[in-house]
Amino acid sequence: MTEHETTTASKGVNRLANERSPYLLQHANNPVDWYPWGEEAFRRAREEDRPIFLSIGYSSCHWCHVMAEESFEDDQVASLLNESFISIKVDREERPDIDALYMTAAQMMSGTGGWPLTLMLTPEGRPFFAATYLPKDSRQGMTGLTAILPIISQFWKERRDEVIETSGKVAQAVKAAVEPSSAGDVGIESLMEGYGRLRMNYDVKHGGFGRAPKFPTPHRLTFLLRYWERTGEEEALKMAERTLKEMRRGGIFDQLGGGFHRYSTDRSWTIPHFEKMLYDQALLLITYVEGWQVTHDKEFESTAREIIDYVIERLASNEGGFYSAEDADSEGVEGKYYLWADEELSSFLTSDEISEVRRVFGVTVEGNVPNGEEEGTNVLRLEGDRSELSERARRKMLERRSARTAPFLDDKIMADWNGLMILALAKAYGAWRDDRHRDAARKAASFVLGVMMNDKGRHHIFRGGRTGGPVFLDDHAFMAWGLIELYFADPDPRWLDAAIRLTELMMSDFSDPQGGFFQAAAGGELMGRLKEVYDGALPSGNSVALTVLLTLHAVTGREEFLKAAQAAEDALSGSVVRSPDAHAQFLNAVDLRLGPITEIMLTGERDDIEPFLAEIGKRFLPRKVLVHASGDPEVSRLSPPVKDRDASRTAAYVCRDRTCLPPVADAGSLNRLLKED
Repeated sequence: MTEHETTTASKGVNRLANERSPYLLQHANNPVDWYPWGEEAFRRAREEDRPIFLSIGYSSCHWCHVMAEESFEDDQVASLLNESFISIKVDREERPDIDALYMTAAQMMSGTGGWPLTLMLTPEGRPFFAATYLPKDSRQGMTGLTAILPIISQFWKERRDEVIETSGKVAQAVKAAVEPSSAGDVGIESLMEGYGRLRMNYDVKHGGFGRAPKFPTPHRLTFLLRYWERTGEEEALKMAERTLKEMRRGGIFDQLGGGFHRYSTDRSWTIPHFEKMLYDQALLLITYVEGWQVTHDKEFESTAREIIDYVIERLASNEGGFYSAEDADSEGVEGKYYLWADEELSSFLTSDEISEVRRVFGVTVEGNVPNGEEEGTNVLRLEGDRSELSERARRKMLERRSARTAPFLDDKIMADWNGLMILALAKAYGAWRDDRHRDAARKAASFVLGVMMNDKGRHHIFRGGRTGGPVFLDDHAFMAWGLIELYFADPDPRWLDAAIRLTELMMSDFSDPQGGFFQAAAGGELMGRLKEVYDGALPSGNSVALTVLLTLHAVTGREEFLKAAQAAEDALSGSVVRSPDAHAQFLNAVDLRLGPITEIMLTGERDDIEPFLAEIGKRFLPRKVLVHASGDPEVSRLSPPVKDRDASRTAAYVCRDRTCLPPVADAGSLNRLLKED
């Protein structure tokens, strides 16, 4: 940095100016003297005997923007922070390890969590105060920053012993909380209990779980599909189907441009928080593909294709990876880009078109946005069957919307979220054999493997031509998962080889000798090394790692993968047994372990096995593994069981429970075999 850049933020720039994260850069011109997370901030806090003000958020977070505008861009708040605190700003997407630890602490201290996450720490990093969004001034029962900061500063100076005692107790409690307990193997009873709890919490009228706010939680839906497939429980399938249909028809889905918003603020999926996250697109795409494989419902296919169209159009980088998110706000107003007033629509649609838009998308003069400055506007819902006329109107509306100020695009590329998108695109390609889906998955996989996770180094983040940031368990597990699915749909041995290599690195760098995997490769001396198992908005790294290990054991026969999976399940099983519905992806892995696994081996030239791949992709086979015995020595090295197969013959071999059926030579015969599964 230049001398000017290292001066206090009151002169126009703070220490965030040279950071890579778009979220941190959004705060680079705050009058707050921000530090990025690092030793410099903690050293200064120790030297000057100041508490730390820690603020954690992300670029597309609406309430993060509100707090920034109200407080962090305000000279009065900045003066209070700069005089008495060392202020640290963290991008939760760049540093999920920091976010997870302090979120755990916040939930223990305040009983709530979310973003922006606000904490006060000792110079050693131990928390003694936690909150989420705080207004500048006290209002409506909420204490404002201008009131809290002087109180905290006074406490620090006059009641230090109490602060140190409190922070020490919190640190010890977090250490205990981040160490999962063992309950042995998770069995069919936990699958049944998980289903039972989801059924009790299911919203019969609108789908989904609970009332409001409502999150998609796609891995709960994929669990329901697997539970239906295993048990024949029709209600499980109905719950998944209804939820998928209601979400697609609600305002949580962008009815013009495709893709899903983050979550719904109401029970009926009508009014969303408008940010669009890459991981939501990926996880929901997986779910709609699997929903189609079960039902062959055309609405599920069209929804999946619209998600892909959105991702390729808006989130695909020129390099090949996918960007992280689009903001909720535009022109300082949440959702403004997506909202429609009846009067505006009437100004450019014909009378027939506006009538059809009212019928199909539920537009009214009064609007459906309940309050605030955008009252009288509408979030589009799918209220009626689409027609040629409504599609013509939709195209006009989309063209009109494209002239508006678009939401901010967070253009960082993250290895873990790209792994999920590769997985989702591979699933879609498997189902419909659309080369566009395959090419997007290939391009993203090649980019991440070539630039972000190669022999020269592994990185969580890529932005602006630079890689950086520590690498995490999720980067390895999610990428390996995506590459395995890509190999199943597009059996090029390089995908399988890369998946195995990343899994080996995951085991060497993140394994706990007691079982399971740490989120970060090093650190954790402060409050313990986190081993996440809870499946929240994203499935946990440990749940995905368990899935990957079990799948690769079935493909390769390597016992070290099975032993690592068994150790992980044993070490992490306590919390799963206590609340199985909160560990849906873990239950999906258990379903895989319980079997039976359908092993499919294809022989013959790549072009000749295409009819087999198309037939396999149409079917819901949640416990499927596939290998192409092409005669390539590399495949034999990666999957030793293929050595005994005649690669010159075009055939499909299906085995279940270590019992192999006679080979078949055409897709129709394979279809009949798979129907018997």
